[in-house]
Amino acid sequence: MKTEAEIKELVRQKYSEIALQDKTTNESSCCGAGGCSTEVYNIMTDDYSNVEGYNPDADLGLGCGLPTQFAVIKKGDVVIDLGSGAGNDCFVARAEAGESGKVIGIDFTEAMINKARENAEKLGFNNVEFRQGDIENIPVTSNTADVVVSNCVLNLVPNKNNVFKEIFRVLKPGGHFSISDVVLLGSLPDKIRNAAEMYAGCVSGAIQKETYLELIELNGFKNMTIQKEKAIIIPDDILINYLNVEEIAAFKSGNTGIYSISVYAQKPIENAPVCTPGGGCC
Repeated sequence: MKTEAEIKELVRQKYSEIALQDKTTNESSCCGAGGCSTEVYNIMTDDYSNVEGYNPDADLGLGCGLPTQFAVIKKGDVVIDLGSGAGNDCFVARAEAGESGKVIGIDFTEAMINKARENAEKLGFNNVEFRQGDIENIPVTSNTADVVVSNCVLNLVPNKNNVFKEIFRVLKPGGHFSISDVVLLGSLPDKIRNAAEMYAGCVSGAIQKETYLELIELNGFKNMTIQKEKAIIIPDDILINYLNVEEIAAFKSGNTGIYSISVYAQKPIENAPVCTPGGGCC
């Protein structure tokens, strides 16, 4: 079993490599890591192409949802994107927050930060910035953000409880998050759970859905809503790198499910209006 420090270094190394890969390679694998599939084109990613603010140069095909679609971002909002990669979700958030808003992208990997800054420079955005840092210790002042978004990143972090504590800290009272992530129902085979590529590939680092939702509630968030849920099917030509034919059959016929979920929750404030995704405030 790797230590938390070893897992973080694994993620840093893998995502430094992934930053240099093309989008097609990333989409046909699990979050860009390990054995690309010829069976399907997009294993985890959702289609951003019709979303306002989308920039193809910033889309590395590493997400598992569209958190900004559900994030209820308003003009003038301060938005933090955890695990910002090449900047894709930041630029979509910026389209919603407008010129009067501010977007801060946080990423663990220097190569990703450099790529995102280059993209922001090309686009001429002066209200989008990128900071290198660990999302277990977000380099942002407390009570800063109106909205926090993240796309398929918390599953890479060893201590997810610390991340939710940090999200609570950086959100303003009454602020909220919308996060897309990978969760499990049932147990993964040990050969997948212990594979470095499958950890960096957003799968073996995922935790049970029930535990994930409990962490959100335990850290003080309210009005939690699952905005979207979809099954993730790992094709045989990726599984064969870790399991034999009999093990693949047992895995596929077992009770383990891998899902992408998009979750919304609020940091409470006394006497604040209750806002619901797509509903409004009252």
